[in-house]
Amino acid sequence: MYQGKTHKDIHIHDNVWIGRKAIILPGVTLEEGCVVGAGAIVTKSFPKNSIIGGNPARLIRVR
Repeated sequence: MYQGKTHKDIHIHDNVWIGRKAIILPGVTLEEGCVVGAGAIVTKSFPKNSIIGGNPARLIRVR
């Protein structure tokens, strides 16, 4: 109750594919063309056309 609240937006641009059960945390921006693998936990932002996955999500490659 006394911890305070912070509000961060999640920005998902056009043509982003998000796999099943992926978790995207507040403050993350996924640029155009990103692909997020199933079950990934996205804790930071990624640039255009990134393929990401894992826990925590990391860059696998750029397409």
